Amino acid sequence: MNTAVTASSNSTAVHASDTPTTGSKQHVAADHDQINEKELDAGALFVLKSKGSWIHCGYHLTTSIVAPPLLSLPFAFASLGWVAGITCLTMGAIITFYSYNLISLVLEHHAQLGNRLLRFRDMAHDILGPRWGRYYVGPIQLIVCYAVVLSCALLGGQCMKTIYLLSNPEKESMKLYHFLIIFGGLLLVMAQIPSFHSLRHINLISLVLCLAYSTCATAGSIYVGMSSNAPPKDYTVKGSTINMVFGVFNAVAIIATTFGNGIIPEIQATLAPPVKGKMFKGLSVCYAMVTVTFFSVSISGYWAFGNKAGGIIIGNFMDENGRSLVPKWFLLLTNVLILLQPSAVSVVYLQPTNELLEKGFSDPKSVEFSARNVIPRLISRSLSVLLAVVIAAMLPFFGDIIALIGALGFMPLDFTLPVIFFNLTFKPSKRGPIFWINTTIGAFFSIFALIAAVAAVRQIILDATTKPKKIVLSNLPKFQSTRFDMHLSRLFFLFFF
Repeated sequence: MNTAVTASSNSTAVHASDTPTTGSKQHVAADHDQINEKELDAGALFVLKSKGSWIHCGYHLTTSIVAPPLLSLPFAFASLGWVAGITCLTMGAIITFYSYNLISLVLEHHAQLGNRLLRFRDMAHDILGPRWGRYYVGPIQLIVCYAVVLSCALLGGQCMKTIYLLSNPEKESMKLYHFLIIFGGLLLVMAQIPSFHSLRHINLISLVLCLAYSTCATAGSIYVGMSSNAPPKDYTVKGSTINMVFGVFNAVAIIATTFGNGIIPEIQATLAPPVKGKMFKGLSVCYAMVTVTFFSVSISGYWAFGNKAGGIIIGNFMDENGRSLVPKWFLLLTNVLILLQPSAVSVVYLQPTNELLEKGFSDPKSVEFSARNVIPRLISRSLSVLLAVVIAAMLPFFGDIIALIGALGFMPLDFTLPVIFFNLTFKPSKRGPIFWINTTIGAFFSIFALIAAVAAVRQIILDATTKPKKIVLSNLPKFQSTRFDMHLSRLFFLFFF
């Protein structure tokens, strides 16, 4: 058996192998050998169960892309202006929809050949070579996905503290780490959900939540923008030349990689065979939500607040004196809706880690819910969540560090590798447009990833050489401060960059 077939045997699920249309004896024999070897892969067997439909896939995709960081899109517009902002947002949607469909087509092609790939690192292993999967694609995917979990924990803790302070403005006895522990407890429970497919109902709720808080953000922006207390609207891009240049780079990076995913193969792995055409339907569901939420929040937020749009738009619902510009119940409701979704997002991005832990500690020859498998699963996943919460609470310059990780991680996974995989798999003619469109996308975002990494390193150096200021949510008027906005925008780069 050749190297490609042997390598892919570790990524072909027993219950997920698509039958080749030719029905040749060679394919049947190859599938039989793969099944025998696949029985040793507990990660794919237990975590990446292939039982879902295209609508379930749409739920998973929406949760992984449409997340609270979309509330920072008006902040990106503030560095670009109307024309450039809308243009970049539109191009980001088109390019990522195209790139994700390229990955799907490559996966469908391998599935039709009887070699279904279930993980990003398996794609790199088969298409680029074993070292690419083991030493580059696999590690960066795990790092960026785990960084999302860290950010979700911190964001959840901050939202809980904001709700606490809005409800009890005179009390500040509870610190941020208290709320991190509480939110970490929720993640600890949700992390025990056994498989990616089991998250389908939770991710449906997540879809409703993101639509709800996006509606609140849009309605709140329109309400404030039309009220007598509306701040003056200024749509000019301000700042020194160097700050404007880096502001443009940061804004384009925010818009381009707000659409970041990094787990497309793992999501497609949840589809029951045959997989052909199902991922396109799932992506269509997801991007319908993207169109509704991303454009409504970014346009309404920038229209209402102009270049004063904050790192998270709901921060603009408080004036400089701490007075709410929207009804208090509305602000509380918005924060509650935002609070609930990061738990679903974090569990989705835990799946690559869970799959690796399951592969290392579980026995595929034992029953999935036997003591032999349940105990290691409980311990390993609990330690994974606890470590994420501790790191989120302790890591200095967290937003800047994850910006660097994301620039070198999400950009390649979502923009560069898809076009490379497609060109190497299907070998489109160099005389046709497909080859050159893919090459241009890959080259542009490779260069842009390096520039984004330089910008992140610059910010780390600036923060390390200046006296850090304590950023807390205990003083609600500070929602309007530039320093707070910049801190939140860098924190959200975990999803963007």
